[in-house]
Amino acid sequence: MKFHTKHLFLKMFILAITFTACKQEKKEAETTDEVETEVTEEVAKPEITLEKLEGSPAYADAALVLDSPNEIVAKKSGEMDFSFKVENYELGAQTTGPNPEKLANSGKGQHIHFILNNQPYSAHYEPSFKKEVPDGVHHLVAFLSRSFHESVKNENSVVVRKLVVGENPEDKLGLDMEAPTLIYSRPKGEYSGKGTEQVLLDFFVLNTTLSADGNKVRAKINDKEFTITEWVPHVIKGLPLGEVSIQLELVDAQGNLIPGPFNKVNRTVTLKE
Repeated sequence: MKFHTKHLFLKMFILAITFTACKQEKKEAETTDEVETEVTEEVAKPEITLEKLEGSPAYADAALVLDSPNEIVAKKSGEMDFSFKVENYELGAQTTGPNPEKLANSGKGQHIHFILNNQPYSAHYEPSFKKEVPDGVHHLVAFLSRSFHESVKNENSVVVRKLVVGENPEDKLGLDMEAPTLIYSRPKGEYSGKGTEQVLLDFFVLNTTLSADGNKVRAKINDKEFTITEWVPHVIKGLPLGEVSIQLELVDAQGNLIPGPFNKVNRTVTLKE
């Protein structure tokens, strides 16, 4: 009887040790799986992609007109009056289609992008306004913009002028108004919420066309590089929150930068929650 009890106790002791060891192994395996899952989640960051934007109304017959010479001369710097005429296009209206819901959209509607020397644009919702222009020789580009800031791209939707301002203005830019020229438009400023999911990339090209075997735009978004061979708007997806760097270059068929004061531009935008 004593032997039987002693044998039973030993058997129970071995089972207890085995159960504890198995339980510990299971716990360690679960912990290991959790660590592996956490590591996988940290590594799997969204990839930055660039896609053509489709679905915008074409406005093929829209026109922006400025009744002035190709070279505007002003003897004195300061506020200048600009009075545009808009044809077949309604400033202040919301652009129709799906894209106002996808992209950062102006509640004030369609407008004019006014760009001096390829600096960030100012948006104007009326055809007449005043702008401060300093002494010097300046490059002016103005074009029609949809409410979500996509430019209207046709030969009549843009105005290009040379501004000569002051008594003896210096042409520091060495402007050649007939040379191939890249004008930056979007992205611009800050984006938040849903507006960070799809960000418009848009620009204007002057005196050139883009093609697979000709001039192109090279875009570098953070550390990701893209080649754009067609003058159409694009959407950037997969951008991280925080500061995002955008670089655009107008390059030739061999990938060489085309000379010009505006053909390489760097901008920074910010994405917030």
